Amino acid sequence: MRRVILAIVSTAACLVLLLSFKTRSTSAGLPPVPAITTAPAHSPKPATRPATSKGHPKAASSGSAGSAAPTTVAGNVVQTIYGPVQVAITVTNRKITAARVPVYPNGSPHDQQISSYALPQLIQETVAAGSANISAVSGATYTSQGYRSSLQSAIDKAGL
Repeated sequence: MRRVILAIVSTAACLVLLLSFKTRSTSAGLPPVPAITTAPAHSPKPATRPATSKGHPKAASSGSAGSAAPTTVAGNVVQTIYGPVQVAITVTNRKITAARVPVYPNGSPHDQQISSYALPQLIQETVAAGSANISAVSGATYTSQGYRSSLQSAIDKAGL
């Protein structure tokens, strides 16, 4: 009889402890989602275009020996089950030198948490790989797939 009473009391005590456990608030405890952008490791000087005699800049030629001016190209907005994703890349000398994500899932605290975790990793990998051949981030599969699709469309628009 003592064992039964002891088992009931300890079960009740564990149940009270379990139900009184307070978890972190999902909205107050999360850090704000950072501006998802990555600058190149070395900041290239913006290329200046020589002026013609009328003061209008000449069109930059793609075959010039000097450095080309950085160009930003935005990819298509890709819908995921958690929200839209859009990637914009900066291309200098036919290389991806920076990437940013102007549109990303942020409709709920969970979306914001995943975006603040996954997007910086995806951006870093994009600049390192210089292509859309990047790995998905574990726990952010749908966001990673949307990111890669938008990135590929930006790469296609940039002609890389």
